[in-house]
Amino acid sequence: MAISDVAEYAHLTDEEVEQLGRELDAIRAEVEESRGPADAAYIRRVIRAQRLMMVASRVVMAVSAHDDRTRKPGAIAGGTVLGLAKILENMEIGHNVMHGQWDWMNDPEIHSSNWEWDTAQPAEQWKHSHNYIHHQFTNVLGHDNDVGYGVLRMAREQKWTPVSLGQPVYNALLAGLFQWGVALHDLDLERIRKMEKDPKELRRQLKQIYKKGSRQALKDYVVYPAMAGKHWRTTLAANAWANFMRNMWSYVIIFCGHFPDGALHFTEEELEDETRAEWYLRQILGAANFKGGPLLHVMSGNLGFQIEHHLFPDLPSNRYAEISVKVRALCEKYDIPYTTGPLPVQYGQALRTIMKLSLPNGMTSSNSPNPPPPEQENMIPLDRRRKSESERPTRREETGSWSRTARGAS
Repeated sequence: MAISDVAEYAHLTDEEVEQLGRELDAIRAEVEESRGPADAAYIRRVIRAQRLMMVASRVVMAVSAHDDRTRKPGAIAGGTVLGLAKILENMEIGHNVMHGQWDWMNDPEIHSSNWEWDTAQPAEQWKHSHNYIHHQFTNVLGHDNDVGYGVLRMAREQKWTPVSLGQPVYNALLAGLFQWGVALHDLDLERIRKMEKDPKELRRQLKQIYKKGSRQALKDYVVYPAMAGKHWRTTLAANAWANFMRNMWSYVIIFCGHFPDGALHFTEEELEDETRAEWYLRQILGAANFKGGPLLHVMSGNLGFQIEHHLFPDLPSNRYAEISVKVRALCEKYDIPYTTGPLPVQYGQALRTIMKLSLPNGMTSSNSPNPPPPEQENMIPLDRRRKSESERPTRREETGSWSRTARGAS
């Protein structure tokens, strides 16, 4: 059942919630004041490593292509390194740079207003659908388009239709083609289906997606294969493998952070007069972490600390590990659930939810934590429409800036 009052769900008084908010604000202030050369060196080091991996992958494929014995092994090795480079650029660099995590450096190359990442969705649309919509309205049904991406039923409150039976297929397609699914994300497919989308804005966005997507496809499937000459098929296959790796990995990491057992959904009522402290509490209850070593966390954009990322989306990702120790201590202090677990377990739970919700509610049981008594909660109406831009509350500053620049609107 979706939650309409996070404080009541967590059994906290108003003063306890506000005190939690003050303690989280103190963590934010401490990190902001301590940002410095070590943090700047970290992101520059990651960017250098990613670019070296990109070059190395192309060199391996080019050198190995001239010998029949090394061509295929070289393509596999080169394509795999290229895939890892794309993952690193997508997760730890692009996603976090566009959140404004490194804007404090005042480096125009590593700034949220300038970065355009190596994926099909235009940065401007990503910053709107992700930084603004998702991070402000995290898991609020009817507001957060990330709950199912417009194609999957991910909450029992969402209306079931016979179309939902195809969820296993839709999920597999979304995973394998994730960059293209994300590219369409800001269009808001539900509003399009209900004919509520502004046609002029839809055309503008489609044009923008076409231009960005065409450049990506041209680069990966025409230009680089053409440079390989008669071995173009091998290069094309290696590039396709690299993109598939990046798509699958991004999909798994994102789903592990939002849909395991314990990551809650919320009704629109929760947004009414929501304080900063209540917003913090909703982020903790609506996200999930996963466990792993330093390399796993870097390759996942440090989104294994999804709770910390949702609390502080614009703080440097390399600080999330130290922040998590303090956040977890606060959760223990206030007896708030802190959802975490091994990556395979978290994804397995998300996948089980996808399969279960392909069927009507009456045919399956819920794996969500027990909610407060029914009289304290209101089920979200199954036919509630998504809110238009003008109907949504004012965004929070720390969720990340976005704008429709002249370049973005072209």
